Amino acid sequence: MTEIGTAAAERSVSSTPPAAAPAPAKPERTRRPAGRVQSSLGVSLLAVPALLYLIVFHYLPMAGLVVAFKEFDISQGIFGSPWSGLDNFRYFFSSGDAGRILLNTIFLNVLFLAATLAAGVTLALMLNEIRGRFFKRIAQSAVFFPYFVSPIVISIILQVLLAGVGGSGGLVNDALLGLGLPQVSWYTEPGPWPWILTFVKVWQLGGYMSVIFLAAITSIPEEVYEAGAIDGASRAQLAWRVTLPMLRPTAAILLVLGVGRIFYGDFGTIYAIVGDNGTLFPSTDVIDTYVFRSLRQLGDFGTTAAVGLFQSVVGFVLVTIAVLIQRRYSKENSIL
Repeated sequence: MTEIGTAAAERSVSSTPPAAAPAPAKPERTRRPAGRVQSSLGVSLLAVPALLYLIVFHYLPMAGLVVAFKEFDISQGIFGSPWSGLDNFRYFFSSGDAGRILLNTIFLNVLFLAATLAAGVTLALMLNEIRGRFFKRIAQSAVFFPYFVSPIVISIILQVLLAGVGGSGGLVNDALLGLGLPQVSWYTEPGPWPWILTFVKVWQLGGYMSVIFLAAITSIPEEVYEAGAIDGASRAQLAWRVTLPMLRPTAAILLVLGVGRIFYGDFGTIYAIVGDNGTLFPSTDVIDTYVFRSLRQLGDFGTTAAVGLFQSVVGFVLVTIAVLIQRRYSKENSIL
């Protein structure tokens, strides 16, 4: 009987189904604290004025780009004027001025960009080596001051230097005469003016660029300079081997931004200095001054809008190419 009871007990135990495994616990939902949600909402609300500004003053006016494809009549308005297709673009590119204007715009802007970047880096390295705090502040203010000088004032200064008051010679011609060199009629010779304008841009923007590079220099760790000094590097070697390579990311960003505006001439400075002096147009006339002069003298809104649209599209393409090149060779320092 005992064996029969034991066998029956074993059969009853083996016939009972195994207990079901416990269901995995559901992860609890993490809830944001109420204060963090309110803070994010507040930051988003702060961006609303900037977004409204971009929409109202930058995106809505893009509807006026249709003028580039129309024979604009001010009495009929933007959307009532008849369509002209690509005639406005053909008119500009078929004119004899298009090649010269495009070449001047690219050449002058490349000169401006290269010269101002080089001047900014050089001034930043020089100012960084000044140890007297008081003298350093005075030097920074002195090189930054020309950035605030009006283009009209710059044109008057050039007039005094190159032609004198009333066209009586100018200080530069007086210096040339004192050195036994022939005087130059600067405002009738177009050849030197790309270099004169480049000198003006360096004088005007060199200090501004140096402030940007100085801000980048302050972010370089002191331990890097201490390690170089321990290895026996001089101050000149530290500037060349340490500071200058550390400025490459900043220079790359400024270069990309400058490339985007390479089809935009500095209208304010160039027009204030050159004005309507047709003798200097072969070397100084850029897209912006040509568009302004065409609009003011001919009232051709369609062609000027077409040229402006061409500038914008080419600038966007150039910025995209520059950013892609930067990402290819220095992805960690790319702006996108």
